[in-house]
Amino acid sequence: MDGEFSHLDAEGRARMVDVSAKTVSVRIARVRVEVLLNPETMRLLVEKALPKGEVLGTARIAGILAAKRTADLIPLCHPLPLDFADITFELDEPGGRVLIESEARTSAKTGVEMEALLAAQIAAATIYDMCKAVQKDIRITDCRLVYKSGGKSGVFQTD
Repeated sequence: MDGEFSHLDAEGRARMVDVSAKTVSVRIARVRVEVLLNPETMRLLVEKALPKGEVLGTARIAGILAAKRTADLIPLCHPLPLDFADITFELDEPGGRVLIESEARTSAKTGVEMEALLAAQIAAATIYDMCKAVQKDIRITDCRLVYKSGGKSGVFQTD
């Protein structure tokens, strides 16, 4: 398969990758993303005083739901039985940043990077949605895979 695109057949048509020959293994992926807020919006978030309600709990549930629905949204993703999905938040109040980390785990023949990516991004978009009434210039930035394990390629880790 060297030099070939795994999502294209011999005629160049998009296809789902055949993972039937792969071995089932525990696979984990973690993704981080940042949401940048102004000081007033951050204060309202911390004080749970935003007009649309409790932001982080809603964003956590939205992210988990996104992980569970990834195959419905990304056309060539395999539907995976998730063993675990979660979203955690770290508030950097002086920096005006909400640091989001998603984690997805499965025991399957293919990885959960897309589930973790979608979970983090939907959690960030939910924060945006719930804060946009008080701030229009919210930025979602620096979304990246920070950890992956399982399968043939082994462990990938970055900061």
